[in-house]
Amino acid sequence: MRLANINGRLALRAGDGFVDVASTSGERFGPDPQSVYTSWPEFTAWAREATLDGDTPEITEVGADVVWGPAVPAPRQIFAIGLNYRDHARESGIAVPEEPPVFTKFPTSLTGHGQDVVLPEGSVDWEAELVVVMGRACRHATRETAWQHVAGLTVGQDLSERRLQLTGPVPQFSLGKSYPGFAPVGPEVVTLDEFDDPDDLELGCRLEDGEILQKGRTSNMVFDVPELIVRLSAVCPLLPGDLIFTGTPAGVGAGRTPQRFLAPGDVLVTWVEGIGTLTNRMVSA
Repeated sequence: MRLANINGRLALRAGDGFVDVASTSGERFGPDPQSVYTSWPEFTAWAREATLDGDTPEITEVGADVVWGPAVPAPRQIFAIGLNYRDHARESGIAVPEEPPVFTKFPTSLTGHGQDVVLPEGSVDWEAELVVVMGRACRHATRETAWQHVAGLTVGQDLSERRLQLTGPVPQFSLGKSYPGFAPVGPEVVTLDEFDDPDDLELGCRLEDGEILQKGRTSNMVFDVPELIVRLSAVCPLLPGDLIFTGTPAGVGAGRTPQRFLAPGDVLVTWVEGIGTLTNRMVSA
């Protein structure tokens, strides 16, 4: 099952198009793309039995007139994990962490596939990430049960303005990573049954001209998805619709010699195997 935020409404992929969930379900489920996660077990049961045919209200053309909103537009909590790939820790000149470094991206930083991102002053970097979408509340999860609380996976970019992020004496990770548009997610949320192995997916990002900036595999995480859910839920209740940005592999601009950052006109294409590609153009203020 693949869910999207199409023109501000919850949509479910059917073949090459999308059906409007509220209309198709007879308003059993509302149009708000966020609200589905609070009734995730009921929704998945309905979706398994739903007949999606030619009589279903369908968005037949996904073209320039379609606005892709953030796949999960209003999570109550966004967790983000730093240095979760050994090669990224090495390029950052920091030891591989023994505990996952956790920060947040504020919800106003969320945006969707195909949306422009306004670059603030400073040095804006890219970080391709797998993003976990929670489907059930959990507290003190175990590794054996962790995946059962997940609704699906999506593609994310943890865009980061490095000057503000690293301002001392205490770094400002959350602020430096929370300018408007600095958390693109999408284009779809894909349920776990679509993956042969959700613990081992290729991810990366490139520029529109084809230049590869990052490429890695989620199997190389220091703390895999079940472990992150265990560690986070030991402290904070994880709520339906929460997001976890799980970290980025090597290849960020700040880790290069010389350093390199995004510029107006750059089109960043981010992908995760089995989910799709998330495209965002950088524009000047």
